Amino acid sequence: MLVTQNKKGAQVRAAAAAAIDEVISKGRSLDAALATAESRVASDDRALLRMLCFGCLRHHWRLQEWCDQLLDRPLKKRDSVMSALIAVGLFQLSDTRIPDHAVVSQTVEAARLLRRPKHAGLLNAVFRRFGREELVDKKPRSDEAQHNHPRWLINAIRKDWPDDWRQILAANNDRAPMWLRVNQSRVAAGEYLDELRSRDIEASPMPGATQALQLANAMPVADLPGFAEGRVSVQDAAAQIAAPWLLANGRGRVLDACAAPGGKSGHLLELGGPDLALTCVDRDPQRLESVSENLDRLGLNATLLPGDASNPHEWWDGQPFDGILLDAPCSASGVIRRHPDIKLLRRETDIAELTQLQAAMLEALWPLLRPGGRLLYVTCSVLMAENDAVVGRFLAATADARENELLPNNNIRDVMRRKVRGYQVLPGTAGLDGFYFACLEKVS
Repeated sequence: MLVTQNKKGAQVRAAAAAAIDEVISKGRSLDAALATAESRVASDDRALLRMLCFGCLRHHWRLQEWCDQLLDRPLKKRDSVMSALIAVGLFQLSDTRIPDHAVVSQTVEAARLLRRPKHAGLLNAVFRRFGREELVDKKPRSDEAQHNHPRWLINAIRKDWPDDWRQILAANNDRAPMWLRVNQSRVAAGEYLDELRSRDIEASPMPGATQALQLANAMPVADLPGFAEGRVSVQDAAAQIAAPWLLANGRGRVLDACAAPGGKSGHLLELGGPDLALTCVDRDPQRLESVSENLDRLGLNATLLPGDASNPHEWWDGQPFDGILLDAPCSASGVIRRHPDIKLLRRETDIAELTQLQAAMLEALWPLLRPGGRLLYVTCSVLMAENDAVVGRFLAATADARENELLPNNNIRDVMRRKVRGYQVLPGTAGLDGFYFACLEKVS
């Protein structure tokens, strides 16, 4: 039994190291790498697998600094998976309650499963040395190791948020809570909250987001009452601000540009009811399928069109929209706590390319909006270059555009920061993800 358990534990650590290496060395997303890794371990080990992968990527720079100090010479590039495995071991020793002897034996055994048996002795020596040198109690040598972000992103956030940058970086390294969106067309949020509590599932509402409930502990969506029937969805409460803000100007014909995976699309339809005709556009046909699946679960319908939001002549029928939701592609610097691989995959040079795309989408979609209509520009970024800078340039160059500064309700004012243009929610505020919103109206 002990041998079987040790082998099982080694398989989880080997799968975690392989997934982490896929992200770091090959630029693969963590979601994609985990999909492969989870197929290699037992279902009851997948929570541990995810914890190891998320933890190692959240604390990558600190773990890498320790690895550099503990190795007499760097590992060869072809053995990068061993660097990932060392990080898996160090993360367990420093940040989990797993007994040290189990960490060492199972992580060393994982080297053999990864076809690196010659490294088993090295890993054992590194972990023993880590215990002797007590690196956990020593101050990190670099800002990157201290804050577990790449230097360029530390500098960018510090520049844009001189009074808040430390809190933003710390929030990015925290675990994100699980938020629900109650489908008010099926059940009232208070009624659903009572149902959760009757099942000993602890949750709490958020003032200003009438459909949002925060779970005290994350759980599989399949275990949520009514999830399969569309009574509830998983969506961060900050993302839930978008739909009621856009629809505050009325229903009618609405466009959800860059709609995948469909969370905001579903929310728009739940609120809009039969008075809303929704068109969902996304340039990736496969991602558009996820919109279809989400809407099917909710029992809702929309027109789904594959297409590029920056080239609407390819798919637009010429009929103007009463409202447009532009959830623009961005750096995702506001949702790093949910996707720690962003810190490794995103590059400083990406920002200029993204701002050009965001500006192109704004310019291309504006003619599709009827006079008096409303476009809500949204990103999950905290960087000024992608947010108020993009909106400010657009407003300066567009004579019939103006910002509507009125928030959808005053209860969310406390979680919003007023920018030169638009509003920002910083990650970690009231347990929310980082989001930017700017409401633009077309002058009649």
